Amino acid sequence: MECLLGIKGRDFVLMASDCVVSAHGIVAMKKDHDKMFKMTDSLVMSVIGHGGDDVQFAEYIAKNIQLYRMRNGYNLSTKEAATFTRRNLADYLRSNTPYSVHLLIGGFDREEGASLYYMDYLATSTKVPFAVHGYGAYFTLSTMDRYYHDDMTQKEALHLLQRCIDEINTRFVINMPTYKIRIVDKDGIHDLDDMKPTGSGGSQGPESMVG
Repeated sequence: MECLLGIKGRDFVLMASDCVVSAHGIVAMKKDHDKMFKMTDSLVMSVIGHGGDDVQFAEYIAKNIQLYRMRNGYNLSTKEAATFTRRNLADYLRSNTPYSVHLLIGGFDREEGASLYYMDYLATSTKVPFAVHGYGAYFTLSTMDRYYHDDMTQKEALHLLQRCIDEINTRFVINMPTYKIRIVDKDGIHDLDDMKPTGSGGSQGPESMVG
């Protein structure tokens, strides 16, 4: 019942996640939970999955990436972090304690620029221009495919994200009232105001969120 969204723009990655934590399938326990984790100053991982698996796996990866920097004096690139994460997820998949998690990894590197990686619980990993995890994918991938283009500005990406959130609000039987929003670019990670459905089917863009 969770949802992660990611959009790669011209020189940034826009990440979003719903804030609902459920228990026993139908009970909403929290509506202000942050499902995104800061890996480095320019790398964000958003995670959903079985209770406990998501936080434990994300923190395990984050601490190992920090350890790598302490030992070597520099951070992993986004591609290297995605490869490291996929390898660990694949190893645990073949053990007695697999992690049931779905991930989006977004970051910015001086050499490669912005990049977004999609990963599921089977450790399938690929670089993508946009991605959605969870039930929200049924309602939003067609919208992203229709309106996405490679040279998107932050304003255009936020407008597209609002369209997707409005579509989920209109079509999905489960209520997801609030989404955490972050942008990763050359200046680091930026927290934006939480985004809520407008009830207008995506016709209103969140221009006020961009300076």
